[in-house]
Amino acid sequence: MNFQHTEDRRMLADTLNRFISEQYGFGTRERIARSAQGFSSELWGRFAELGIVGALFDEAHGGFGGAGFDIAVVFESLGRGLVIEPFLDTLIVGQAIARSGDDAQKATLAGLIDGSRIVALAHGEPDGHYELTHVTTRAERSGETWQLSGAKAVVQHGEHASVFLVSARTHGNDDASDGIALFLVPRDAAGVSVQGYPTIDGGRAAEVSFDNVTLADDALLGSTRESFATLEYAIACGVLALCAEAVGAMDVAKDYTLDYLRTRKQFGVPIGSFQALQHRMADLLLEIEQARSSVINAAAALGAERQVRERAVSAAKYSIGRIGALVAQECIQLHGGIGMTWELPLAHYAKRLVMIDHQLGDEDHHLERFIALGRA
Repeated sequence: MNFQHTEDRRMLADTLNRFISEQYGFGTRERIARSAQGFSSELWGRFAELGIVGALFDEAHGGFGGAGFDIAVVFESLGRGLVIEPFLDTLIVGQAIARSGDDAQKATLAGLIDGSRIVALAHGEPDGHYELTHVTTRAERSGETWQLSGAKAVVQHGEHASVFLVSARTHGNDDASDGIALFLVPRDAAGVSVQGYPTIDGGRAAEVSFDNVTLADDALLGSTRESFATLEYAIACGVLALCAEAVGAMDVAKDYTLDYLRTRKQFGVPIGSFQALQHRMADLLLEIEQARSSVINAAAALGAERQVRERAVSAAKYSIGRIGALVAQECIQLHGGIGMTWELPLAHYAKRLVMIDHQLGDEDHHLERFIALGRA
């Protein structure tokens, strides 16, 4: 199999990397990350103008990409710049709509691709512990409408989303895949409450509650029979995206550390000349290449049948969780005390790598899932 990127993907990566280096420097990123909004509407619009959002969707839905390697190329570049604009939720929600939406719902994808519409995934619950099937939010039929009640946790960019993609249970026990439905819920619907807060690695998230929110039938995404499969596929796209983002962040942390080892001197020589540090760095480089390979495998498997796809993305997320923590730890230790300082970009890359492990399932969760899928 040929894993070389196409010319179009190389051009996309070059364009995005150049834009981030010129317009999204570390100082700009930190100002945006600590702002009241948690991302920049202006830069989000400029990313969309460059076609970066469109690369996450196929031509049938208004984009020009949408394959696993398109997603990986975009998010690896975003990871290199620690970009915090709402790419991840746009990808997940957009892929769910593209997979199961009706014509009217699919028409809304244009607003996602041009950056004019912010959406957010509202699936995780306070006691869910990463399990996709754990949904206690309820949707009950009431005449010609649905009544939605429940709470969702750590909804990224929830304060500024115009629409939430909400998972809710129509029947069955709280941990069954059968009985889960997906709804597109307007942010301004009566009964929707949003409480925002800053996140530890920059940006903002929110706790979102639904108190007897009345929804028409056109809020239901697809049929209830296919909702879990749609959610699982959309989350797989998100897991791949996070893994690719982590590889981009690892590359930058590696480069910072190599530069430090070449310039920091002890006893009149660069510390990078010390054999013990060379061995540690060599081991780290091998681990990063292992992480990259796992992302390539997951990207190649995204269009495969369910078990192959899900095992590949869980294997990648497990590898990224383990290796990301190692990269964060080793790079900071090789820098010494300065590696912990707020002013040094490395500390922020390390923090992001640790937090990626906790998004959409940590390494322990995905290791267990990988094993369970192998038994199926």
